Amino acid sequence: MYEKDGEKYFIVDSHSHFWDASRENWKPGAEQYAKGWIDCFYGYHQLGPPETHWDYEKYLKVTPEDFERDMFIEGHVDYAIFQSTYLKEWYTTGFNTAEQNAQLLDRFGDRLIVNGRFDPRDGDAGLKELEADAEKYGLKGVKLYTAEWNRGSRGYKLSDPESYRFLEAAQGLGIKNIHVHKGPTIWPLDKDAFDVSDVDHAATDFPELNFIVEHVGLPRIEDFCFMAVQEPNVYAGLSVVIGGLMHARPKFFAKVMGELLFWVGEDRMTFGGDYNIWVPKWQVEGFVDWQMPDDEAFTDYPRLSTAGKKKVLGLNAAKLYDIPVPPELRLQTSAGDQDKPGEQLLTEAAAAGSP
Repeated sequence: MYEKDGEKYFIVDSHSHFWDASRENWKPGAEQYAKGWIDCFYGYHQLGPPETHWDYEKYLKVTPEDFERDMFIEGHVDYAIFQSTYLKEWYTTGFNTAEQNAQLLDRFGDRLIVNGRFDPRDGDAGLKELEADAEKYGLKGVKLYTAEWNRGSRGYKLSDPESYRFLEAAQGLGIKNIHVHKGPTIWPLDKDAFDVSDVDHAATDFPELNFIVEHVGLPRIEDFCFMAVQEPNVYAGLSVVIGGLMHARPKFFAKVMGELLFWVGEDRMTFGGDYNIWVPKWQVEGFVDWQMPDDEAFTDYPRLSTAGKKKVLGLNAAKLYDIPVPPELRLQTSAGDQDKPGEQLLTEAAAAGSP
């Protein structure tokens, strides 16, 4: 929990990692790609405040103790959601697999959620893996990299028939949150494979699923907004938006936030600190303090209230993942009742005999 000026914020970091980019894990014959990938991440790391920068060796692989300190002790995070990224074309045991992430469940399981992944190019074997992971980890979400390399293929689309087979399987397994990387490219992946147009197709055809577009399609923010405004099950994942822009590009950050607030709204935005690209502490504190500039160029954008910041920093993701929010950290509704997860509201209404 984070508290500022008497206001308490329930923090759900919905986009975090526990990666292994150590040299020992660079796949023989693909070392240049493994190094290029983490070097690109390290470049993004420099966009944070200088006092938060790490040396390169530490950046390659953090310890459980680092994670605990950076996220839960100093980072204000109440719940963290791991987003799995495999990249086994370049990393021998994978870059950030569900199995790696799950190593921390025994230690922090009451504050961690492990998301899985799938790749439609894996066919029947991939479906079996998804089913096994869903049972093993109780998956509520998956993270997809449509630009990931896979045996000669350099990307796929969510609108592909095989992708639909996997989305149908995920829905049948109770996996309702589909996080899709659609934003800044990471070398050597191809930028065009991160285009958001395929999300438009899938979101329309799978209305029961939530599509959280991580990094909001940056730099093509208009493409994302004009797609998301018509798809009520599309969410703006603010990982990279806050960490990459709030400090380094404050005017561009205000423009991106303004477009998102105008077209998508504060109820469909989720905070992601993107650990360990950056630590969450400065992002949470900076976002709570942030105000839309008063410059004439920003006058037609909505303003984000304290209640809106509470939604973005945790309450929206808590609803998506049915995370229990302490009563004192919920919002008051217009009727005087506190904001609660949808399932809890339905349960209480049924118990009271409401229609």
